[in-house]
Amino acid sequence: MISDANGYFDFSGRERLVAAIDAALATADVATAVARVEQVLRQAIADPAIVLPDCVHEPISDHYARRELYRSAHHGYSIIAMTWGPGQGTPLHDHDGLWCVEGVWQGTLRITPYRLCEDHGDIARLQPLAAVDGARGSAGNLIPPDEFHVLCNASDDEIAISVHVYQGPMEHCTVFVPEPGITDGYRRERRVLQTDTR
Repeated sequence: MISDANGYFDFSGRERLVAAIDAALATADVATAVARVEQVLRQAIADPAIVLPDCVHEPISDHYARRELYRSAHHGYSIIAMTWGPGQGTPLHDHDGLWCVEGVWQGTLRITPYRLCEDHGDIARLQPLAAVDGARGSAGNLIPPDEFHVLCNASDDEIAISVHVYQGPMEHCTVFVPEPGITDGYRRERRVLQTDTR
């Protein structure tokens, strides 16, 4: 259900969440701002006054859902809710140079970060680091150049929901496709990212 003039999903406590993110971004230091937004998301997940829209609890069968909840005209950030059906996940990807804070609202997400070892234009070598499981209430961040990871729903039978605050609208990313014959080698593919309206 889209109910505001900008086409964003309305939900109880949205103004409260937005005000807290705005306050967190009242600093020029990126690391400080990101750490503050991470704390805001942890608090928001625990806040009974903030209730995500009903559609966020509905997975989409053929892909994980990306629903834009808000975009700040002043600060430029975007809030995206993602709904992960059982087994759904992302390919290895970057964040197009944008910082991001991610909080797990429901369920458990498995996060596998990657380290860029070599960069040869269209081909890159990336090494997986230890995977972590983020349960409800957990939050983390990516600040470029550390922006490579894979996310997936850790459950085979339950949905997971996460909320992501991006530095700006993340409309593109690079996906890394395994390149045969090169150890830890991946070919870059540019992707357009869509948002779901239901």
